[in-house]
Amino acid sequence: MPSTRTVVLAGLTAAVSTATLTLSAHAEPSTPQARAAAARCAHPADVLDLTDWKLTLPTGDDEDPAEITQPELATFSAKPWFRVESGCDAVRFRAAVNGVTTSGSSYPRAELREMTEGGGDEAAWSTTEGTHTLVVREAFMALPEERPWLVGAQVHGGDDDVTVFRLEGSKLYITDGDDRHHHLVTDDYELGTEFEAKFVAEDGEIDAYYNGRLQTTISHDGDTNYFKAGAYTQANCDNSAPCSDDNYGEVRISGIEVTHS
Repeated sequence: MPSTRTVVLAGLTAAVSTATLTLSAHAEPSTPQARAAAARCAHPADVLDLTDWKLTLPTGDDEDPAEITQPELATFSAKPWFRVESGCDAVRFRAAVNGVTTSGSSYPRAELREMTEGGGDEAAWSTTEGTHTLVVREAFMALPEERPWLVGAQVHGGDDDVTVFRLEGSKLYITDGDDRHHHLVTDDYELGTEFEAKFVAEDGEIDAYYNGRLQTTISHDGDTNYFKAGAYTQANCDNSAPCSDDNYGEVRISGIEVTHS
């Protein structure tokens, strides 16, 4: 029998058959207005300022996923993993459980990594010098089966994450290193609900905000930090079935901004 999964279409959550589901975002624009909108935002960089970012996709060779840097990123899209919504309002990031992973992780991602110099160099900043801020307007749109865990934004340091916004089912957490349940933001998050995630790093600490309200403060002293945002699915074919492109985590991002001072 065909499996079912929970998705969000036009703001509605429904159980649908994966055998018969058709994503309207993949269809050709049917009206002059829709065609005009598609022309305005042919690529994700037409919606989000991706000047100082690079992209990792869940495609490519084993432990060597596709990586898109500037200037290619400015005119790049890859359905369904990295695509503009038909209304030009946001960008969808998708990572299936069977996706290619980096050598340092067992989980796939469609995720931006902070860069500098117009995308030419990898960012690395200190939590004890200056003020470093990431603001992301995002929504979790789909979760993998059996292990419905997904990361949408993070502060990364060196070889490991420092703190992230992480959804597990309906529970949204802010993590602290390996403590993935450090702070519960809400236990009734509904897929498709947009929110503002914000990190502010200064004076050896990282403040994490949800919709403008301070949630928790993480102590962290390091000088190899950078921001990431997108869909980092915390599931793979060993713990989530079916092992297919139809089993994925997806995040919608309508705004992203980084400032350093």
